[in-house]
Amino acid sequence: MLPASGLRARNYPANTYPYRAESHFLYFTGIIDRPGAVLWLEDGRATLFVEPSTPADALWHGAGSDFATLGARTGVDVVAPLTECPPRIAQHAPHGIATLPAADPVTRAWQNHHLRRDWPLEGFVELARAGDMALAEAVIALRLRHDAAAIQAIETALGGTAAAHRQGMATTRPGVSEAVVRAAMEAELLARDLVPAYGSIVTVHGEILHNTHYGNVLQPGDLVLADVGGEWQGWASDITRTWPVQGRFSATQRAWYEIVLQAQRDAIDMVGPGVRYRDIHRRACLTLARGLVDERILRGAPEDLVERGAHALLFPHGIGHLLGLDVHDMEDLGDRAGYAPGRARSPQFGLGYLRLDRDLEPGMIVTIEPGLYRVPAILDSPDLAGPFLADGTLDRERLDTFADVRGIRIEDDVLCTASGHRVLSHRIPKAVAEIESAVGHAAP
Repeated sequence: MLPASGLRARNYPANTYPYRAESHFLYFTGIIDRPGAVLWLEDGRATLFVEPSTPADALWHGAGSDFATLGARTGVDVVAPLTECPPRIAQHAPHGIATLPAADPVTRAWQNHHLRRDWPLEGFVELARAGDMALAEAVIALRLRHDAAAIQAIETALGGTAAAHRQGMATTRPGVSEAVVRAAMEAELLARDLVPAYGSIVTVHGEILHNTHYGNVLQPGDLVLADVGGEWQGWASDITRTWPVQGRFSATQRAWYEIVLQAQRDAIDMVGPGVRYRDIHRRACLTLARGLVDERILRGAPEDLVERGAHALLFPHGIGHLLGLDVHDMEDLGDRAGYAPGRARSPQFGLGYLRLDRDLEPGMIVTIEPGLYRVPAILDSPDLAGPFLADGTLDRERLDTFADVRGIRIEDDVLCTASGHRVLSHRIPKAVAEIESAVGHAAP
């Protein structure tokens, strides 16, 4: 059983959050706009349970597709009223992936069916029974690799995302607020009938990795970190660029930017079939560590620094993740999707945040997004930074000379191909000269 998810009220019932079908349901049906629908798979047959359209729906929302049209559109064997789904649940022991709000009657019926049998619910996803886990594994096996249509959909999303980042750079100048830059970027998405694939990050505080506040006014000497991606028909893009407010990097900003850019290029060069994603992460870490040694911020051999996790003081997250119908694709299934059987997250700080540890295959799309950040909570921590300060590995005084760098991240979406890789987001500027020529000037 794969539910589409239901509408959720923001306050009063008729004022709902924007709706978008749950990704597993969307993957198998192609339906993005039928709240409450359920795909039922049994004995080699597919039944789509949907709420029939009413005259009131036609008045307020426009005429909906009838059952025959939905059947032809989705290729299911049967389309039936949603009211027939709870009795089917009562008659069977369905396996499923429940991500609907508990108030939804179909989900509530399915959850109660499980709870009557003392099967625990864990977070948003119920995978306690072997059958549920088998369903999840089957879905993962199908969704790990993308076909030509899915790749084209992501490239459509990236077309708008490229325009958004160029417009963000063009809008940037001292005295403009983060909110204005964000609005300019998201306007390019909306103008192409895209929506943001996640909460846009547009900030001068790049050291806050998921900063979604936009109240700061851009000042001379600031860097803008913009992590903004569009979504088309559910298919996501995910791009980060960092640029200087005044249109020119300072010497210290440029030094760090070039380290991050080289780490990203080295990591992208490794993408190809059979390559372990964790090894790509390690390659980026080595390049970052080497650059930090060259800048006299870290002391030691890069290989030893990475082995000890010293680089994670300034690069605390993983190199990236899967991309598809979700920006962090299939992470609702936890590490079952991101980690190959027999692999588990490392307990080491930094490496433990790596979201993906699989051998790459043609058709996989991953993000490659190294960064360097001056995070006070890390650098002031006796447990995290303390040992590296005590033995002289980290030169805090030298690090403080880079005070005009809060955070830099560069992110692209990369397709693994049979012969290597293809950078799907190559149209978005990232070389220093390209960035500097784009900031504060009209987007092409």
